[in-house]
Amino acid sequence: MSLFLTRYPASEKVVIDPNELKPKGQVAMDWYVPSPDGKFVAVSLSENGSEDGALYFYDTETGKALPDKIPHVQYPTAGGHVAWAPDGKSVYYTRFPRAGEKPEADLNFYQQLYVHRLGTPESTDQYSIGKDFPRIAEIELETSRDGRWLLATVANGDGGEFAHYVRDLRDANRAIWRQVTHFEDGIKQAAVACDNATLYLRSVKEAPRGKILRLPLEGAATLKDAKIVVPESDAVIENFALTASWLYVSDLVGGPSRLRRFDLAGQNGVELPIPANSGVDAVLPLEDRPDDDRILLLKTSYVEPSAWYLYDPAPGVSGAITKTALARTSPVDFSDIEAVREFAVSKDGTKVPVNILRCKGIKLDGTNPTLLTAYGGYGISLRPEFSYTDRIWFDRGGVMAVANIRGGGEYGEEWHTGGNLTRKQNVFDDFAACARHLIERGYTQPARLAVEGGSNGGLLMGAFLTQHPDLARAVVSHVGIYDMLRVELDPNGAFNVTEFGTVKDPAQFQALYAYSPYHHVVDGTKYPAVFFLAGETDGRVNPANSRKMTARLQAATSSGLPILVRLSSDSGHGMGTALTERIAQQSDVFAFLFDQLGVKAAPHP
Repeated sequence: MSLFLTRYPASEKVVIDPNELKPKGQVAMDWYVPSPDGKFVAVSLSENGSEDGALYFYDTETGKALPDKIPHVQYPTAGGHVAWAPDGKSVYYTRFPRAGEKPEADLNFYQQLYVHRLGTPESTDQYSIGKDFPRIAEIELETSRDGRWLLATVANGDGGEFAHYVRDLRDANRAIWRQVTHFEDGIKQAAVACDNATLYLRSVKEAPRGKILRLPLEGAATLKDAKIVVPESDAVIENFALTASWLYVSDLVGGPSRLRRFDLAGQNGVELPIPANSGVDAVLPLEDRPDDDRILLLKTSYVEPSAWYLYDPAPGVSGAITKTALARTSPVDFSDIEAVREFAVSKDGTKVPVNILRCKGIKLDGTNPTLLTAYGGYGISLRPEFSYTDRIWFDRGGVMAVANIRGGGEYGEEWHTGGNLTRKQNVFDDFAACARHLIERGYTQPARLAVEGGSNGGLLMGAFLTQHPDLARAVVSHVGIYDMLRVELDPNGAFNVTEFGTVKDPAQFQALYAYSPYHHVVDGTKYPAVFFLAGETDGRVNPANSRKMTARLQAATSSGLPILVRLSSDSGHGMGTALTERIAQQSDVFAFLFDQLGVKAAPHP
């Protein structure tokens, strides 16, 4: 990814291209934040997919780096972030402990906020907040559109608990912060309104599908003073955005999206005209135009490249949406591909959505090579997404399926918590039900079915192949966790305790042991072909998981099918992996799948 500067009338130039930095091809841009006046941009850069980022500052006019550099502001354990002060001369940034400040085992924990003024040594940076945050705190920052308010969202690990803090940047005393929500309050998102006097909050407290609250920022108002402006409905409120006059609410309906518009009191709601079975991946106000009620929205689809659209609320009752020039293109045509939505029935009777991508007119005779994928964790929703490389699979008669299983957020907090902690087995049951659905509906058969997942989805792959070794021919598992009894001993494992549980709790230990893939490999079992992929610089999941699971399965299987592992020294968990390495990985995955499912070369056009 390169960073461009765009001006009006439209023109652009490259400010920074990580591909040209040394070591060439191995530097990734973790994130960037421009200054309020656009003169500078703060950028986190890391190497070899490590996500261990240092903060740099670039002059947007010249593209040259300033002398300022702050190490270790970003790491896989807690991420990282930065926010500019209104004057554009100083930043608030996430800082991990330096050597000597904490024991070595804690140097990637205890994230705090510090303030750095451009042109001064990092050693003089001032502490702002965070000493009382949990060891597994993860901080994100956002400033109000006029720069007055700074909002800090603090996550308690990866399990979905958040606390929110605000401070008035007009106040010369930068140590003053006000906590407005706590971890137990069920607040998932907060944003300052354009009036700079109101905080809007997305809550799942007593509303698992979500509701929107409004809270005064001025005075001593507490969460008890918040008023409901958008109540819970049949859809899941996933996100919201504010303009001067309107509140935009992005909903999920089991995977596809819906977008609604309300006035700031939550009245006069209308549904916006976005295509059916598509996704809205982002809703953004025009940051540099605080009085403008238009928004940008990123529309996604399984069969079309993603594109940014401009929504204008003025024309008609529901406004008008127009496509902008900010759109991806595809080198291949998908007009012969359709996406259909079906439902599998899980072990406990729960209906689970399965999104199936197939060639129009496909025969349901059980012979189609089929690839099923899912994630099932952290309340993360799998919304429609386009990938032109899927054409390689479709050209060979393949079917692709994406399952919206429990553990995700497609149906709200209850869908998430129905698949976390001691209820994690529901995730695996849902996925197995989706595999059986594809077989029973005639899409495929076990000998022509493959499954693929990564990270938490890699854990899913491990559980699937150990619990249902005869249900698929091939398994592809990226950067997965397989030993659930030791995972919390790794640095990032502590952040996952709020999602998976801990071996220190008897009930959670029993649940972890009951599905831990490594502990349920049985000698003499006919396991499917398995392809593990891992990166040596992975700071989120220890690559030793993939190595030990490979060795255990190789020793145990009696099927004669290959158990392979691909270890890369130049990649980590996937973020920041060089393009050449990503291409090599995907090529190897396709080769493995084609070989195991008996997929023949596509005919020449």
